[in-house]
Amino acid sequence: MNLPIYFRSRQGEMAAFLKELVLAESPTGDKKAVDACSSLVLSRCARIGVKHTRYPLRDRGDFHLLEYPSKADDRLEGRLLLLTHIDTVWPVGRLARMPFYLQGGKVFGPGVLDMKAGLVMSYFALRALHELNLKPRRRIALFINSSEEARCPEADEVIRTQAKASDRVLCLEPALPGGALKMQRKGRCVVRLDVSGVAAHGGNPAKGVSAIDELMTALRKIQMLRSADISVNVGLIGGGEKANVVAEAAFAVCDIRFWTNDQKARILRFVKALGSGSRRAKIRVTVEGTTPPMEKTKISEILFREARAVASEMGVRLSAGKSSGGSDGSIAAGAGRAVLDGLGPDGDGIHAAHEHLLLPSLIERTALLTAFLQKL
Repeated sequence: MNLPIYFRSRQGEMAAFLKELVLAESPTGDKKAVDACSSLVLSRCARIGVKHTRYPLRDRGDFHLLEYPSKADDRLEGRLLLLTHIDTVWPVGRLARMPFYLQGGKVFGPGVLDMKAGLVMSYFALRALHELNLKPRRRIALFINSSEEARCPEADEVIRTQAKASDRVLCLEPALPGGALKMQRKGRCVVRLDVSGVAAHGGNPAKGVSAIDELMTALRKIQMLRSADISVNVGLIGGGEKANVVAEAAFAVCDIRFWTNDQKARILRFVKALGSGSRRAKIRVTVEGTTPPMEKTKISEILFREARAVASEMGVRLSAGKSSGGSDGSIAAGAGRAVLDGLGPDGDGIHAAHEHLLLPSLIERTALLTAFLQKL
């Protein structure tokens, strides 16, 4: 079976399903919207013989695990896990400013690349296995996360559990520009600083302790972490009440990113040791969230070489690079599994108004994914 030709013949159907998913806006945290969008994927997958496990949640969209084939088959060698997410960064109503449309081989729309295309790829790859009676090498599990864009401990735990139960993990996040896969990703620490000072009249600031001054000192210390490998972004800051009052309280939230677990450990030691320059002021450091880095490992390099060989048989040249953003692939890699990330289509504008994918890339990547499910 010539898979590229097979999927090119279904290009219109794939674009139509992608449009359906994009029009079903699904911002993280909007349970009703996310669950409605998930139902569109679940209803289609139910027709191709998958086993469905729902993880019900009260305040966010439910998680879903789909397993193919639905019945146990002892002839299959272990399990391969696909990671996708249904949520986007875009609020309901964004379509009025970012309509779905096709132009010059590009498909535009909120969430079209990140990552509703990955859901379209997953469904059509599984459907091809089912309709063409193609036997996968391993059992396949497809996880649909509802909270990837805003890290969720419950989702991370499910991903770790499912990754440990799998031999290999493929994450369908968008490719790097040009189509390269992602073999490394930066980890992330979100650190909040809350500073308590002593209020006083602005005309006699020496009688007080400015929480803002103390916060600025602490932030200058954090900036010392910056290097070629470590980035620091102060994303939120606030404090004080009036210009003529010495600030009694101030806060800041920092996004710190890094490439290795050793760097993560050093950063955490550093921020937890931050102290105030005044004995009358107090500083509280809270690590609000962490995402592990996805480091390049020997097992992932082996998996990449196998994937590159399969792609070569189809006349596709695969390359690999790294990304400063995190993904669910980072969680799976932290569980000690071989991970290939960035298997989604090529495009541009993730989290931006010009978000789009290249339609030929969507077709090629779906053909590749189907081949990987057969052979990896």
